[in-house]
Amino acid sequence: MNAQERKELAVTAAKVRLGILEGVFHAKSGHPGGSLSSADIFTYLYFKELNIDPKDPQKADRDRFVLSKGHCAPGLYAVLAQRGYFAESELQKLRHIGAMLQGHPDMKGTPGVDMSSGSLGQGISAAAGMAVAGKMDNKDYRVYTLLGDGESEEGQVWEACMFAGHHKLDNLCVIVDFNGLQIDGPVSQVGGPEPFDTKFEAFGFEVMTINGNDFDDLEKAFAAAKACKGKPFAIIAKTIKGKGVSFMENQVGWHGKAPNAEEYEVAKKELTESLEVLQNG
Repeated sequence: MNAQERKELAVTAAKVRLGILEGVFHAKSGHPGGSLSSADIFTYLYFKELNIDPKDPQKADRDRFVLSKGHCAPGLYAVLAQRGYFAESELQKLRHIGAMLQGHPDMKGTPGVDMSSGSLGQGISAAAGMAVAGKMDNKDYRVYTLLGDGESEEGQVWEACMFAGHHKLDNLCVIVDFNGLQIDGPVSQVGGPEPFDTKFEAFGFEVMTINGNDFDDLEKAFAAAKACKGKPFAIIAKTIKGKGVSFMENQVGWHGKAPNAEEYEVAKKELTESLEVLQNG
């Protein structure tokens, strides 16, 4: 990746983070922490990795993405808006009655959403089903799914991994947003799903652990996933919860609450300044 590509992705990710803030603030509810930690992953997927077309969201040969940790919908919506699936103004209507953007992804009402999700653990099962369907139909599309580290305490996650490994789904890429915090506290204290790498390997996955907030690392990981044959691929993406907003970073309390007006202004100022630095750098 050259410097210009890296800059463009960083600028887009900064805009995605601003979109996350707008959505959660105007909804007066939602999940900013994990949405912000995943912003770079969302950005890389939708602006570099996925074979998609915003003008034809249902094209048959598109790559599929399932947000298994569906509560982080503000991040998905923000990147979909940046990619041109719908107007950015929709973000300010998040969770409002009659609005398009619900609190969790809705495949029937939101362009660009491939699977409704929200009940933790189920998204990866849907993604594995999509991947095996692609194999059965001799299609070339790939399937990507993003899990939370706390979500990975769900038994269904590992049932889906067993299925994916058994069927050698090398068209499936599982990404774990490993930010270390869940709603009740540090993941290591609540459920302790680590070690992720050896668990995925035991179910037949190829695994790579990276800095999930670094675009060069993301590029290497997704390239390795595409090159992997005969087994599914898992990316353990270590990230910073709440990344980009100083008072939210690594703070478990920002897992699932919206900023008040004063906090919103502080966060918006920080994110706007970061964007301006990136644009002028």
